[in-house]
Amino acid sequence: MDMELRQLEYFVAVAEEANFTRAAERVHISQSGVSAQIRQLETDLGATLIDRSHRTAGLTAAGEAALEHARAVLASADAVRHAVDDVNLLIRGRLVVGMVSAGTVPALFDALATFHVAHPAVEIALVEDNSDRLIEAVRSGAMDMALVGTAGTTPPGLDALTIISEGLVAAVPQDHPLAGRQRATLADIGAYPIVCLPEGTGIRTVFDQACAASGVQADIALQASAPDAVADLAVRGLGLAILSESMAASYEGRLKALALEDVDAPAVLALVWAAQKSPALRELVVHSREAFAHRLPVERPGHR
Repeated sequence: MDMELRQLEYFVAVAEEANFTRAAERVHISQSGVSAQIRQLETDLGATLIDRSHRTAGLTAAGEAALEHARAVLASADAVRHAVDDVNLLIRGRLVVGMVSAGTVPALFDALATFHVAHPAVEIALVEDNSDRLIEAVRSGAMDMALVGTAGTTPPGLDALTIISEGLVAAVPQDHPLAGRQRATLADIGAYPIVCLPEGTGIRTVFDQACAASGVQADIALQASAPDAVADLAVRGLGLAILSESMAASYEGRLKALALEDVDAPAVLALVWAAQKSPALRELVVHSREAFAHRLPVERPGHR
């Protein structure tokens, strides 16, 4: 059997993207090239790996069985390259870095800039998404590092640098019935329309988990993908906003922040990466620690 690493790479790309076109864009070859290499892999293995009978490219049972091993082989090949690079003190390759959508985090940009100056041979790709998908991408190896929002703690199984850990507030306009209060319960705010970030974001996860624990059915009237949009909708009276303390502080004078008494878990903003680091990623972690030590992300990072 003549199996090649590139065939496994293309197979993993199709499996993760569930689409031949997106997989081809990811590995930088034509769609026909990806398709031909995977068909050759299937011929060599004597089994169909990709179900092509639907609009999405799903895995057959054989494909499901092969996926974990294909990822392991590719990870082992990367480990060989990294080990040799370590010996030769080479910092090269490509890093994929994720960040929460609609976030402006100067310290992360500082880290990327200083890293690029120090190691110009490393290509950097920056991808925006919600936190759940970013964490999964880091776990699967599709992404090297990500700035994510989580509920309560950093994701298990990944190395992490916590940037911010703070509580949630309900932010209401000055003429809201609750504006005269300093604190509120989930039951109190459950009587009013709520504006919140979408599911899959750190703040929304904290809020949903707290509501479920308290038996409160929240009326999510509107969702917006950026914290500023959530706040602006609340300012206009379309609902009370669920935000982190630092986000609400940016709207002091236009929104009144009420501490939520029965939300115990904080919203956490953190950098996460896999424990096994390439030489390039190891250097980026160093630059990131230095950047965040000198400059906190004060421009509403999103905790998403």
